[in-house]
Amino acid sequence: MDNVLEFKRTQCLLQVIETGSLRAAADVLQTDPSAVSRAVARLEVETGLTLLERRGRGVVPTDAGRLMALFARRQQDLNESFQAEVNNLKSATRGHVELALGEGFVDMLLEPILLSFVREHPDITYNIHVAGTNETVRCIVEERVQIALAFQPPNDVRLRSHYSRAAPMRVHVHRDHPLAQTKRPLRLSDLAPHGWAAMDESFGVRQHIQAAELDENVKLKPALLTNSFKILWEFASQGLGYVVNPLSMPLKGPQFRQMVSLPLANPILNNSRTHVISLAGRHLPPATASMLRHILKTFPALEAQRASAGHA
Repeated sequence: MDNVLEFKRTQCLLQVIETGSLRAAADVLQTDPSAVSRAVARLEVETGLTLLERRGRGVVPTDAGRLMALFARRQQDLNESFQAEVNNLKSATRGHVELALGEGFVDMLLEPILLSFVREHPDITYNIHVAGTNETVRCIVEERVQIALAFQPPNDVRLRSHYSRAAPMRVHVHRDHPLAQTKRPLRLSDLAPHGWAAMDESFGVRQHIQAAELDENVKLKPALLTNSFKILWEFASQGLGYVVNPLSMPLKGPQFRQMVSLPLANPILNNSRTHVISLAGRHLPPATASMLRHILKTFPALEAQRASAGHA
């Protein structure tokens, strides 16, 4: 019975029933009438049923033939639907995109990058996972997400970096804070006496600072430890202490207008980078590949714009 399901044979039968003759069906299918006749005969042999009856100069379906025609139409609809979905995938008009990113990238990504892509591709769906660098990398390696934006991810052969940009760390404080009066790049020893709000150790930002602490043999003790960049910035904007973050991290809202960004002297903190990564060797579906191209086109200009604003 598997042969009964052969698409070309059932389509021959369907065309014979719809046109009323073998010759007319052959014309529609652009083949020889004998080929159509053999296809129908093969179906009758395989099913053990008579599918067509001669009526005058043409043919009409038997009850079994009408049942087979119903099956053929459903098969044709399914095939057309499948082809349409394949074409949608090829043109990236449908699909599902899975992203992971640090919280510091959320404002940067949503409005200028993601939302513009969503408007152009309304039939694509999305899953966005917000996490620290360690969790972001796990999501990539375990194939839970397809693309990630990460600050200073580890040098791991399983990761492919599609783009990276320098994101030097700076000290952000209220302009009335004592550190704001320093006229030279700050050392970690300058920061040690003051209150510090820090991200927890799952974030690349904190791991990078820890590397600088080892380099300068200085231990900074956080007055506030959190996994929220929003809490971090609010702490600094209220004059309660300082934060150390990449220059490109977004600052929005009137409370941040009183803040200043100060350079650091440590070369480790001046050589940090943001990356757009995926799993090395993983094939990205068309919708995801399209999103990646959009990010690679939009993200560099956006980061440069924010960095320029931060310097100002």
